[in-house]
Amino acid sequence: MSERDQSWLALYRLMLVTRESDRLIGSIDGHWHPALGEEAVIAGCYHGLRADDAVAPHYRGMLAASYARGADLRRLFAGLEGKLTSYTRGRYRADVCGPIEFGVIGLYSGALGPTLEYAAGAALAAKLDAKGAVAVAVFGDGTASRGNFHEALNLAAVLKLPAVFVCQNNQFAISTAAEREHGGTIVDRAPGYGIPGVSVDGNDVVAVSEAVQSAVGRARAGGGATLIEALTYRVGGHMSADPATYRSSEEVQQWARRDPIALHEARLASQGILDASGAQRLRDEVAAEVARAMAQEQDDPMPGAEVLGADDVFAEA
Repeated sequence: MSERDQSWLALYRLMLVTRESDRLIGSIDGHWHPALGEEAVIAGCYHGLRADDAVAPHYRGMLAASYARGADLRRLFAGLEGKLTSYTRGRYRADVCGPIEFGVIGLYSGALGPTLEYAAGAALAAKLDAKGAVAVAVFGDGTASRGNFHEALNLAAVLKLPAVFVCQNNQFAISTAAEREHGGTIVDRAPGYGIPGVSVDGNDVVAVSEAVQSAVGRARAGGGATLIEALTYRVGGHMSADPATYRSSEEVQQWARRDPIALHEARLASQGILDASGAQRLRDEVAAEVARAMAQEQDDPMPGAEVLGADDVFAEA
């Protein structure tokens, strides 16, 4: 199997893990923020990066980003319930803060915008280290209206930082539609900073992956930052319990017909990479993996006083 075919299969599998994890978590947690319909952006952004790269994920996709970086699914699930076995040892929310040991930068302030500035800082550190690492920041269309967006992109442009900024534009900031939120397209802001702007179909995982990898390659080579706008759609509600009555069912169905997993599955079949039976086997394998990780996590213990003042809270002197 060619390297391209292996990469396309890995993208497909990562989308399946993302969707199945969202489905299972959402069935028991109404506050969970699912990425139904947005899996292509998530897989395309985080697959194929180097171990020393840094990522600042959108909260809608944080768990999948951590998984793509090599984190254990059971320990990620354990973090959602504050279990002792989680990467956080129950200290903070794992749904918005991934494990830093995998180069995942979380939403530590509780706000969405600062992650772009964290990524700019990581890109500055990478430039000073001069080892070719990059920082990838992924954010929503709502976050693009915050001042942090402009500050981070301006700094990255001025200092020519190895950073890639990807707007996971699902067309809703909670319940506010994009057309009521900002004028023009987000990608059209790139020339104002003197950096390239790339618009891509956010439901085409190969297109997203190619756009991100091209920008990453440019950043590694010293070409500076890139802004990518991946247009997709949030098929589900803002949270699992959100009925999303602020939009029409016709609009939702229109986008559901462009399901990113189904589109990529059809591509794999047309290229002779994966037939229907192979796709079903992979779906079953992923479902079993996710269910097993969740079942194991359910039996894990909650933390006790032993995590207070533990050795790993502070850096060694």
